[in-house]
Amino acid sequence: MKKLLLLLLFSVFGFSQNKPFAKGADVGWLPQMEATGYKFYDADGKEKDCLQLLKDRGMNSIRLRVWVNPSADKASGHCSKEETIDMALRAQKMGFRIMINFHYSDSWADPAKQFKPKAWEKHSISELLDDVYNHTFDVIISLKKAGVTPEWVQVGNEIPGGMLWPEGSTKNWNQLGQLLNKGYDAVKAVDKNIKVIVHVDEGNNNKKFREFFDNATAQNVRYDVIGLSYYPYWIKKDYTETIADLEFNLNDMAKRYGKEVMVVEVGGEDDKIENTRKLLEATIKAVRNVPNNKGIGVLYWEPQGARSWSHYALSAWLPNGQPSPALDAFKE
Repeated sequence: MKKLLLLLLFSVFGFSQNKPFAKGADVGWLPQMEATGYKFYDADGKEKDCLQLLKDRGMNSIRLRVWVNPSADKASGHCSKEETIDMALRAQKMGFRIMINFHYSDSWADPAKQFKPKAWEKHSISELLDDVYNHTFDVIISLKKAGVTPEWVQVGNEIPGGMLWPEGSTKNWNQLGQLLNKGYDAVKAVDKNIKVIVHVDEGNNNKKFREFFDNATAQNVRYDVIGLSYYPYWIKKDYTETIADLEFNLNDMAKRYGKEVMVVEVGGEDDKIENTRKLLEATIKAVRNVPNNKGIGVLYWEPQGARSWSHYALSAWLPNGQPSPALDAFKE
């Protein structure tokens, strides 16, 4: 009888199984910031857990990067499997949803560099396919055994030119497609409900995205979500000049490929608080407005990564250790 009543409620009121809109942050630097003595404070000047500060500002999701054999460098190292599991557990206990971002490198991978891990440097494409599968499976199954099942997993970080160069370059799309599918298969072998993201930068550039995902389609690449970065700062334009292009691209990606879309990285200048707040509000609105609930979230890249610690100008943290009011854009 109870099951019948629930079915009637779903049919009459149109209750949705869609999860809440994801609002969150990549906080890969956080453990090292804490280890080196950086303190986080609320607007009232009281010391507080950084994750709680983010949660208080409406965030519900945390993104963590994974490197293969990272160094101990405070800013360009760490993020090993073990460290990622510890951080994922901590975030999940506070109620955050989890995204894992595989760089398939020992340090930063992005459009300018996609260096193979040292241990994989001399491997053939067939060995690299095994490497991607085994590394991905190992991290995700280890997370699951520890009690964390990520909601999303990124296979590669900002890969408009491919990954694991040169074998996985977009000059070798057949091989890149195989590598991406190995990552997908490894994730789904652990849990078929985890959504796999393929991530490209410059989310306002529709031509770049069509070229990449048309090729991915031709190679039968399997994925669930198109991930976008959106940083007006890096293309030397204000968000007001590019937000319409981002919105067009989000809508086009969802319609053209039938996938969910998500801005997995966004950021504005830390000393332009009002501009960054408006950038975030506009980005969130653009993703929310994608038809058919295909726009599923927006995540800030290292909002807590204060410039005094990281030398990074696009955090959303004040010199006094407090969150920037720009982050209020994530509140309902």
